Amino acid sequence: MRRFIMAVAAALAAVLLAACTGGGGANQDAASKGEGAAPPPPPAGGFDGEPRDQGDAAQEQKGIAPTQQPDLLSTFGLDVDTASYSYARRTIAAGRLPAPETVRHEEFVNSFRQDYPRPEGNGFSVSTDGARTGQDGWSLMRVGLATQDAERTRRPPASLTFVVDVSGSMSETGRLDLVRDALDTTAGELRAEDSAAIVAFSDEARTVLPMTPMGDGGRERMRDAVEQLRPTDSTNVEAGIRQGYDVAVDGVREGTTNRVVLLSDALANTGATDADNILERIADARRAHGITLFGVGVGSDYGDAFMERLTNRGDGHTSYVSDRKSARRVFTEELPRHIELRARDAKAQVAFDPQTVADHRLIGYENRQVADQDFRNDAVDGGEIGPGHTVTALYAVRLKEGAGGHVATATVRWLDPKTRAPHEESSQVEAATLGGRLWGAADTSLQVDALAAYFADALRGRSTDDGAGPSASPESAVPKTKLRSGSGSGTVPDSAQTQPLPGAPTVDELVERSGALAEQTGSRQVEELAETVRKAAEVAG
Repeated sequence: MRRFIMAVAAALAAVLLAACTGGGGANQDAASKGEGAAPPPPPAGGFDGEPRDQGDAAQEQKGIAPTQQPDLLSTFGLDVDTASYSYARRTIAAGRLPAPETVRHEEFVNSFRQDYPRPEGNGFSVSTDGARTGQDGWSLMRVGLATQDAERTRRPPASLTFVVDVSGSMSETGRLDLVRDALDTTAGELRAEDSAAIVAFSDEARTVLPMTPMGDGGRERMRDAVEQLRPTDSTNVEAGIRQGYDVAVDGVREGTTNRVVLLSDALANTGATDADNILERIADARRAHGITLFGVGVGSDYGDAFMERLTNRGDGHTSYVSDRKSARRVFTEELPRHIELRARDAKAQVAFDPQTVADHRLIGYENRQVADQDFRNDAVDGGEIGPGHTVTALYAVRLKEGAGGHVATATVRWLDPKTRAPHEESSQVEAATLGGRLWGAADTSLQVDALAAYFADALRGRSTDDGAGPSASPESAVPKTKLRSGSGSGTVPDSAQTQPLPGAPTVDELVERSGALAEQTGSRQVEELAETVRKAAEVAG
């Protein structure tokens, strides 16, 4: 452990002052729709002690990586996924670090719901704050969005189609048992006016329960169908998705909310094993009937990227469950929030002031970026957001020397879920808002969000070496472009490498600060984060 911390400290010290690159909206057709844009590779360096790319030598003494004038607009579709963080916790608890490409900053951050002000009706409130990172000129800026709580209104009836993976891989101890328990719990939570159907798939798909109202014995029929679920052969996700959507479309009723819920390890090996061959069916049902997809991942081996692409096309969300407690939380708390909508096609755009801002970077949301000019193009998909949700976006912002006054305007745009009328809400950010110290002085919720983002950044920093271990000195390091053998997706281009977040703590500082925040907040969620950070340091050491 001591050798590990010394290696990490040496690697991070050389780049702690490296600036991060600017980033506005990506002008790519696939990205603008949230359709499977591959997530960028992680920066070199992080929890395995590998050094990061240091930037241009001429700028290093100033601690500034050379950048062009940054795009002054940053635009992305909203996302409330949390699967990446839950899966990382499961993997680390099992004694392994997660593959870097499965780590998404925004899903770590959004795993911690914040107490932002709530709006009166549909749509969002917009809150902004921030603090200095401790690296010269750099601050973290937070944009917090919140929808009205579910308790304020009664949701419409729901028609839910559960598409359940019963392939051989689901026979892993407790995996299908977890799914059955979750569905049994759901049967008790649904209302009499709700309806549910179950489609099971392995090498083929079959309807175990047709669309059935929950009143008049419907709950018992659903529970009987759940008991029939047994693992069988290979994983034909395409067959399950197609039949599930056929059942969902047939079950569409006027005045109901229609959802498909996919429960799977997403390890497709039969039929169409590439998401491209399944996406059009999902998109057709969303456009024609408003059916969205909620993905629930299970299993120690999990097809994270595959599930992410499916739910992005279905304007839905992903969660990951590893035990009975998390499964019950997802199906009793998260699923009800995904049934009702507070906003359709929600997008956020932050406009930075060129008089005060030298550089900025959106932290995460790489596969949710929208072309800047499409912010008010309501034909371009955003995110579907339900009641009681909070969405947090963090930016690294470097102000010009001596700059004061206006920094940015954060705007969220959405369509009313019933009328599809467009609405917008904005908040202003001033330089004084970003002036306080992050650690110890800023709001504790901001510190928790920052810690989650820095933790994700460290986990994404793993790279492949030739087996010789960390380089002896940062100066002699050659940036690596290949993820660790057996845990990554392969080679990535040098041009896609990114700089570390400004003010990044060393790993031992992450351990120390997470423990202090857990004690200060008394939050079980923050305690779990602290435990995970400590375990990750042990695994890496």
